[in-house]
Amino acid sequence: MTGIDLEKAKAELIQHLSWEIADKRVVEAMKRVPREAFMPQEYYHAAYEDRPLSIGFGQTISQPFIVALMIQALELKGDEKVLELGTGSGYEAAVLAELAKQVVTVEIIPALAESAKRVLEKLGYSNAEVHIAGKTLG
Repeated sequence: MTGIDLEKAKAELIQHLSWEIADKRVVEAMKRVPREAFMPQEYYHAAYEDRPLSIGFGQTISQPFIVALMIQALELKGDEKVLELGTGSGYEAAVLAELAKQVVTVEIIPALAESAKRVLEKLGYSNAEVHIAGKTLG
C-alpha cells in the first residue's frame, strides 16, 4: 500500500470515528498518531481498518473504535497522569500522550515494551514512559 493509500484509509477511518465518538479531541489525537508505526510491516496495508491486528507474542493492536471509546470515557482535560497496564504496541499510549500531561505504561513482554519505547521515542512522545514489569507486578 502506498503512502497515498494509507492516507486515504486513515481519512476514512477518522471520518467513521467522528460519527461515533463525541469527544472530537480524541478523534483529532487519533488522526495525529500514525497507527502503522506501531505494527509489523506486513500489516501496514490494514493499518486503518477498524479491527485489531496481530503484533506478535499472541497480542494485538486494539481496534481503533475501541481505543477511541476507552479514551473518550476517561474525559481527559490535559493535566492528567495516566497509567496504562498492557502497553502492547504502544499505540494507545501515543494517543493518550496526545491528550494527557504524562502517560506511564507497563508491559510484561520485554520485546513489546522495547519496541513500543523505540516507536514512542522516534515519534517524539517524551511524555510517555514505558516500563517492563514481571507477571507478578503487571
